[in-house]
Amino acid sequence: MNSFRFVGPAALLLSLSGGAWADAAESLRAFVRDVKSGQSSFTQTVTSPDGAKQKVSSGNFSFARPNRFRFDYAKPYTQTIVSDGVKVWFHDPDLNQVTVRKMGDALGSTPVALLTGSSIEKNFALKNQPDKDGLEWVQATPHETGGTIQWLKA
Repeated sequence: MNSFRFVGPAALLLSLSGGAWADAAESLRAFVRDVKSGQSSFTQTVTSPDGAKQKVSSGNFSFARPNRFRFDYAKPYTQTIVSDGVKVWFHDPDLNQVTVRKMGDALGSTPVALLTGSSIEKNFALKNQPDKDGLEWVQATPHETGGTIQWLKA
């Protein structure tokens, strides 16, 4: 299994939080604690470990805690991912296919766990990063090793 670095839709978290806390990690914790729902557009960039290959996706998403969300990917391929808090549905219109998984099997240490979960530090170690483009950044590294995500920035 290939490992990927993920820098994706969670970037809006800190801009939504307003930056009123001591540091970026605390801003992210406060966002998870205080914000119960939201919606935005996103751009997701997945980079190979050597940095040579990138896959860029974009679309819109909405969430409501706990564990309810909808991602509508528009580019490069149309796909919808929806959760009711118990199950997650993956709809691929090009294949005319829907796959359903249990929530626990689908989330784990994924970027969507940052948006919809109630305890990010259960799944991630947080480390403040330098501010960039007027935003505070946090690197979140999954506690679970061997997955497809090495780290992500929020």
